[in-house]
Amino acid sequence: MSLAQRVLLTWVFTLVFLIMLVLKLDGKVQWNWFLIFLPVWVFDGILILMLAIKMAGHCKPGYDARNGSPDLRLRAWYLAAMLLKLGFCLTLCAKLEKLADVKLTFVCIPLWTMLLGALVELGLNIFPERREA
Repeated sequence: MSLAQRVLLTWVFTLVFLIMLVLKLDGKVQWNWFLIFLPVWVFDGILILMLAIKMAGHCKPGYDARNGSPDLRLRAWYLAAMLLKLGFCLTLCAKLEKLADVKLTFVCIPLWTMLLGALVELGLNIFPERREA
């Protein structure tokens, strides 16, 4: 998938989600919160599928990890971040639909974990470890 296609796909799913969210918050529609977040989940599902396919490419026989591609640890972090985002969206929808009587603090734990991991990853990129030769 080319960069232009990925950007267009991102904008389309974001636009559809925001339109549905505004309609729900204005009271124009009485849709379920799980339906409102459906564009987010479809987009995340596409990203997880693409990431899993790229990670499976590392398992092929004859794969050389020294060819300059991002290492498996980074892709595993991306996968974990996507799953944490999905967990946050699911618990948020369950809280908004009153399916679960959970404190908002517990709903936000996956989001906070993802943001903390992003800060660690940012710190590792800004301050790379020095290797003495």
